[in-house]
Amino acid sequence: MKRVGWTAVLIVPLCCILMIACSVTSTSPANSAAPTSASASVKKEPVLYTGKSCFSQMAGMASRWQVDAEPFHMESALNDESNGQGGKSTIWRGMFASPSRRTYKVFTCSGSRLANEAPIGVTSSAEMAYGPTVPALMFQGFLLDVDSDQAYAAAQEKGGAKLLEKDPKQPVLYTLDWNPKEKALIWAVFYGTSTKDRKGIGIIDASSGKLLSAGK
Repeated sequence: MKRVGWTAVLIVPLCCILMIACSVTSTSPANSAAPTSASASVKKEPVLYTGKSCFSQMAGMASRWQVDAEPFHMESALNDESNGQGGKSTIWRGMFASPSRRTYKVFTCSGSRLANEAPIGVTSSAEMAYGPTVPALMFQGFLLDVDSDQAYAAAQEKGGAKLLEKDPKQPVLYTLDWNPKEKALIWAVFYGTSTKDRKGIGIIDASSGKLLSAGK
């Protein structure tokens, strides 16, 4: 079984802080207090997405930015709402490049309710110039048949389950990339807090679901 090489990329965090001000009038304290207490009792839950679900949302926004926009990397993020187990996260980031403009944008798909994360929905970074290595990493979105939860299940069968037995809160990260040498779209499942600081890794073909390699 061939091992697939991998280069980690920098995760670009986006932050948003929401401040809400409330006022109470002295003329009708009973009526004014009711809406405040009612709204305070409603807790907004975060939304956990699989990678494929967020990918389609980001791809839609990328095509509205530039019709020739193509993806070349996607990754999940860890936070207090999700440890990545089950192939889901509240934050996914995708990089899409426009060959005609030789620029790219980072799109963030968020289901997070945290103040220091991107707001719910899809947002994007500023347009940036890309380097000479990017064109070889671009891929067609239709190649993504296997979702992150399926990649997680495959990695679990080849050692991941044992890592979770040792640590039930084991964080799991995901990256999606085109491997030019193998000519394949690859899911990498990292058991760790980063792609470098990991206890295990599973490499899965994102088109067929076949496990290509597993190890540390």
